[in-house]
Formats: sequence, C-alpha cells, structure tokens
Amino acid sequence: MPDTEAPDTEGFGPRWKWALGLGLVFAIGLAIALTPRGGGNAASLAAETEIGGPFTLTAPDGKPFTLKDLGGKPFAVYFGFTRCPDVCPTTLSRLALLRGKLGADGSKFAILFVSVDPGHDKPEAVGEYVKLFGTPIIGLTGSEEQLAPVKKAYGVYAAKVPQPGGDYTVDHSTAVLLMDGEGRLADIISHDEPDPSALAKLKALVG
Repeated sequence: MPDTEAPDTEGFGPRWKWALGLGLVFAIGLAIALTPRGGGNAASLAAETEIGGPFTLTAPDGKPFTLKDLGGKPFAVYFGFTRCPDVCPTTLSRLALLRGKLGADGSKFAILFVSVDPGHDKPEAVGEYVKLFGTPIIGLTGSEEQLAPVKKAYGVYAAKVPQPGGDYTVDHSTAVLLMDGEGRLADIISHDEPDPSALAKLKALVG
C-alpha cells in the first residue's frame, strides 16, 4: 500500500500511515509489493484495476488541461500540495534529478504535479511552484468537483487534517505514478525507492 504523508499538529513534521478502505489504493499497494524492481507485474495489476485514464484539470493559465494535451507522451504524475513541508518538494526535486540522468531521453516523458489542495493552491500559484525545480513540470489543480474523479481514477488518497487556529494541512499518497501515453498505469515509484530502481523504471517508460 502506498505511503501517505500526514503532518502532525506540532510544526507539520511528517508521519506515515496507511490509507484504509480505499480499493484502488489497495490495488496500487499490491502492485508495489508484488512487482520486481524491473516493473513486470505492475502493468498487469494496473490493467486489472484500470488505474488512470482521461482527466480534465486546470492549467496555470486558467485553461482546461486534459490527457490529450500531452500528445500521447508518457508521464510521471505526483499528487500533493504546495505548502507540503518536505515530501512534495523532495519528490519533485528527485524527479528533476532522475530526468537529468536520462540525458536526451529525459524529454520523452512529462512530469505532472497535481495539487489536491484547491482551497490554498490556485492555478497560477501552482504554476509558480513547479518553476522552482529546474525542469519542465506541468502544474495542475482544479475544484474539489474536478479533483474528485481524478483522485478516484488514479487511486489517490488525500484528506484534510485540521490544524490549530482553524487552518488545515493535507495527508496524501506519496507514490509517483508512471503512466503510458494513453494514461494507463505502467509502474510506480515509491517514496523510499532507491534511485537506480526508479531510474530503471523511467527508462522502461520511455523505452
């Protein structure tokens, strides 16, 4: 089962917990547990659970962004939020580093960051956030109504965690989903997966 990030109520320090009762999340976790580092079984399990598919979200310019806008390019997608204190920026920085290690092949896949915190993350702010990572990243978000079917289709867990003073943070899945050009799950990179294994999965995605 993929890890989730749950900042505590004392300074947003991260803690990890299971996301229970979510069928698609369970299926993704099963793929992680059963897949050899080469990535063989994840695709077959993904096919059975139909993770992925078309989506409509909002780009930084306020226009709709859909799977068709990727032009058939495979992509790595990560769901998080811009106020995330550590896991989100670390994951996006890592994806930028891994893309660089691919050399010319790094341009053969897109990186998508989807904010699951529309209450704080407006489209333009998400666009500014992804510019911090030194590689092209497509920043997307949407209304709660837009995000709900996307989270369900991609097996993503996200939940508000109330904080003192009336604000909230977000507990969310931490896996990077690797999708083929048709938006179907090809593999998964877990948050604690060694770089050589993650790089091998990206090479397979663009190969």
